[in-house]
Amino acid sequence: MSPSISDELAAAAQRLADTVDRFNFAEPTTHVYNPLRYAWAPHEQYIRKHGNSRKKVVFMGMNPGPFGMAQTGVPFGEIELVRDWVGVEANVLKPGDEHPKRPIEGFACTRSEVSGRRLWGALKERFGTSEAFFADHFIVNYCPLVFMEASGKNRTPDKMPAAETEPLYAACDQHLRELVEVLQPEWLIGVGAFAEGRAKQALDGMAIKFGRILHPSPASPAANRGWTEQATRQLVDLGIWEAE
Repeated sequence: MSPSISDELAAAAQRLADTVDRFNFAEPTTHVYNPLRYAWAPHEQYIRKHGNSRKKVVFMGMNPGPFGMAQTGVPFGEIELVRDWVGVEANVLKPGDEHPKRPIEGFACTRSEVSGRRLWGALKERFGTSEAFFADHFIVNYCPLVFMEASGKNRTPDKMPAAETEPLYAACDQHLRELVEVLQPEWLIGVGAFAEGRAKQALDGMAIKFGRILHPSPASPAANRGWTEQATRQLVDLGIWEAE
């Protein structure tokens, strides 16, 4: 029997996890989490539940947030919405080298990731059910790793030196190409400029259209002024969503 779409996505994620586990990162990065390892159970559940069909639109973020995918294994994975709307909840283990200021508590974590709350909250508002959203859409992250400094400060890949990111990006590019070959989306939408830029580079020459929505991060002043309305307008302008 040929592998299902979710089988192929799960295998691709495992290959990516194996590859990125081999990379080393220098200071100021002191700790690296790979939620595809310790949060594999909910990540696989997410793939099996919602990634087993071709999609029209794939949204892609940069890398896991400390209170989102780092805790739940689901991209932009704000705990309450992942559990109650996306319908994913599973046991999360501990990373090998846990930062004392960035504990992994899984679905027991009481912090809420604002980016995830905005993104999944907007989708819940528009689509009603997660099944309606996932019929044609899927959400992924470009890079699976979480990087921290000694202080516990989150470090994003776009701030890291090229010597570290070149092999990392090569692995993430390869995984993204595999994912697109499996899901065959018409659109790849970067959540933020970084994700759109990486997608265009990784998928150069493939038959796919690109777009971008404003990143929902609270660190973005624009995102704090009605993010849902702005992102919706961007998707309507691209012709992906219809105006309501």
